[in-house]
Amino acid sequence: MRVNLLALAALEVWRRPLPDVLRQEIMEPIGASSTWRWYGYENSWVDVDGRKVQSVAAGGHWGGGMQINAYDMARFGYLILHNGKWKDRQIVPEKWIEMARTPGPANKYYGFANWYLNTDRMPLPAASAKAFWFEGNGNNIIYIDQENDIVAVVRWISTIPALNDVVGKMLASITAPAQDARAR
Repeated sequence: MRVNLLALAALEVWRRPLPDVLRQEIMEPIGASSTWRWYGYENSWVDVDGRKVQSVAAGGHWGGGMQINAYDMARFGYLILHNGKWKDRQIVPEKWIEMARTPGPANKYYGFANWYLNTDRMPLPAASAKAFWFEGNGNNIIYIDQENDIVAVVRWISTIPALNDVVGKMLASITAPAQDARAR
């Protein structure tokens, strides 16, 4: 609910539908498709300057949330991999990304705005302690590992241990050629 409240507050600041803001400020500059959609709940309409605007939802509960394909998820992940910079343009402030990757006082495995952290390598022992991910409804995940220059989109994975297995195999695949060369 805290992200839904944040969306409502952002709507009050921007004074226009947040999907329009996201499209103009993030998705178009990173070359995302036009197929993604961001919905609010059926009862989330508010008055903004005399017009009805839907306050969008954070999660996919009760018909709200974002519908997005893996291609667009990967482009968003790539933006974050590069600390909010796309080509020569800083789209998301680097300071915001730094703050979002900082563990909160209530849960050291969680940053703000839906960032999951791998603090002490506890959630994902196979991954770097600096790796992080976004997790959406249905365990649709954007995994980001800046140390290894990796963005991976994993859709409908069953559990975090299953994600750890995928990450372990992915990281093993990029180190295997170096190990094979040393063995020769």
